[in-house]
Amino acid sequence: MSKARRSNDWGFPRWRGYEAGREAAHIRLCDRHGCTEAGDCPAPKSPNSPDRWYFCQKHAAEYNAGWDYFAGLDKEEAEQREAQERSDNGGYKEAAHYGWAGSGDGTRSRDEMRALEVLELEPDADFDAVKKAWRAKAKEVHPDVRPNDPEAAKAFQSYQLAYEVLRQGEERREWRG
Repeated sequence: MSKARRSNDWGFPRWRGYEAGREAAHIRLCDRHGCTEAGDCPAPKSPNSPDRWYFCQKHAAEYNAGWDYFAGLDKEEAEQREAQERSDNGGYKEAAHYGWAGSGDGTRSRDEMRALEVLELEPDADFDAVKKAWRAKAKEVHPDVRPNDPEAAKAFQSYQLAYEVLRQGEERREWRG
């Protein structure tokens, strides 16, 4: 008969959940001076460098607020990098389908964000606010109200296009979700 072995599950808490062995778990601390939180958010030390800082969530957000991902790139290289990032991360867009994300946090396309700017709305505006803003602005510059005014006609067309872009985006979200 074999000798009884000591279990990793003795007492409270159950130690097995932290690491596989009995030794202490290695936790990396935040690289920000004086911070004692776990540093589990990598951030690049400089553009195009493999070296990383490891910050807690609070300090990672603070660091990323001033970060320019396209620093030192010309327009063509920046567009190429953006296209590559979009193709690499395309699968994450599905999260919006399941309602994990709300308006204004990445669920709207760049065209929809521009359309919201044309209608002078916030990025998280719902579709009822879009309709209301579109109607108000279209009434001001409608060709029946301001005939023979080329500026008003141009503004009316831009409001129409913005509304159409946002309406189609809303239909896509309703159809998927």
